Amino acid sequence: MSKVYVVVRVRGETHVKKTIADSLKTLGLTRKNHCTLIVENESTQGLLQKIKDYVTWGEANEGTVGSLLAKRGRVSIAKPLSDDFVKENSAYPDIKSFALALSKGEATMVSVKGLKNYFRLNPPKKGFERGGIKYPFSVGGALGYRGEKINDLVGRMV
Repeated sequence: MSKVYVVVRVRGETHVKKTIADSLKTLGLTRKNHCTLIVENESTQGLLQKIKDYVTWGEANEGTVGSLLAKRGRVSIAKPLSDDFVKENSAYPDIKSFALALSKGEATMVSVKGLKNYFRLNPPKKGFERGGIKYPFSVGGALGYRGEKINDLVGRMV
């Protein structure tokens, strides 16, 4: 069983190096407050270290994955994800079972055909941490690895 990370883009597009912009685009994080779910492995660890000055990430729990899929999951820009769509386009009967499989690392976002691989979120209620978006989480900012505390941030953004 592997970990699933929630990755949230915190900083915008100004003055981003091309290699970093390409890495962010690969994950689907093209704009501020976009979020995606990725499975932990060596390549994703390297990718996260490369883009650590623009994103924050941590381990997702089942509740966070479920709320992201139910409230912010999209099939197209205008059409939200539904239980019927999941049942027709995947091996899972509903959103809840798909969220459980995703949080355990048994499924990926491409397991449901046609599902967007990113979530568009609101800015967090009461803002990011006091240190702002230019400093790492370890010194009071909003960037980089934050472990289980990512679930609190995503909960304020959904």
